[in-house]
Amino acid sequence: MTALLFAAASGVSAHRLDENLQAARIGIEADRVEIELAVTPGVATANEIIGEIDRNDDGDFSIEEQRAFASTAIDALRLDVDGQPLMLTPTASTFPALSELRAGTGIILLRMAAPISHIDGDHHITFTNDHHPAGSVYLANALVPESDRIAVTAQRRDANQRALTIDYTVHPDTAAPIWMVASAIGAVIALIVLGGAGLLQRVRGRTVTAAAR
Repeated sequence: MTALLFAAASGVSAHRLDENLQAARIGIEADRVEIELAVTPGVATANEIIGEIDRNDDGDFSIEEQRAFASTAIDALRLDVDGQPLMLTPTASTFPALSELRAGTGIILLRMAAPISHIDGDHHITFTNDHHPAGSVYLANALVPESDRIAVTAQRRDANQRALTIDYTVHPDTAAPIWMVASAIGAVIALIVLGGAGLLQRVRGRTVTAAAR
């Protein structure tokens, strides 16, 4: 997922200590949609988030606890393309040290993706973040697509940026498939070989005829 934003969002200029900052970046590609959600708890809200992760209160984030928190957060996200819901699957996550969360500097990073089958033309994707609505502020942005076939044309957000609609266009794939290129090359080679064989046969025939004379 590229880190280059298509458009900078206005709104939150600084991370306040009494809020959870949730920043989402959405990348649209020809065969999938990728989302990166960065959750940064403030000092005043960190203990609540820590308690949700560290369920046995042992001061350590086990793999199972991290997965459970990520699953809960992802379940609170909604994503649809042209009105049809997509199923998000976690792909990676990173969790900071407990001390960083308590200091208000720790960032929980969750990555997820959903497969998609595109047809050429205009489309729109809507992303909605319902994770931790009490005490959270939100950011949401589209990323510049890696594929030349995808062009983001507009971004529309609600007032608090919990919802983002991305308008985009899928252009036709002008590149010929590899098998077509290989078949064409093979056909050319076959014609050359057959043509060369025919020419050789004609030359040999003329040579034999001349010798007979």
